Amino acid sequence: MCNNCAEHSKYWNAFEDVMGDYTGDSSQLIPILQKLQEAYGYLPQDVIARLSQRTGIFVSQIMGVVTFYSQFRLEPIGKHIVKICFGTACHVIGAENIADAICRELGIELGGTTEDNLFTVESVACIGCCSLAPVIMIDEETHGRLTPDTARGAIRDFRAREGAAV
Repeated sequence: MCNNCAEHSKYWNAFEDVMGDYTGDSSQLIPILQKLQEAYGYLPQDVIARLSQRTGIFVSQIMGVVTFYSQFRLEPIGKHIVKICFGTACHVIGAENIADAICRELGIELGGTTEDNLFTVESVACIGCCSLAPVIMIDEETHGRLTPDTARGAIRDFRAREGAAV
């Protein structure tokens, strides 16, 4: 990013908007990180470095918090989140096969994001739809009683609705 362009200014304005309420209390770190992640979609390293400078909290301490809590992300995520349930019912009925099929379809590993930033695939402990096992969610849309073929079909259908190349 250039130092004098509008994009650079917009990027750091998001930081300043979040930090506007900072009172110097280190107990505000988690809410600040949450707001920064909301603003950027994840926690970029340069934002963490500036946060350290602004608050006086060491980068290593900030990273300790970020890596301890699973809610924080250090990498950008896709526009749509695919959650693959690995709860007991889903695991027994084939969650691993569903995950393999989806990851092959998207060309990424579990936990990864597609190159077009359209999808991020995550494993979750339970979606709460055990009677529909195995289950995935694409954003808030639930797909159950899946086979590897129907799981790939769900991804293709969703991608087609997005107008993205299949």
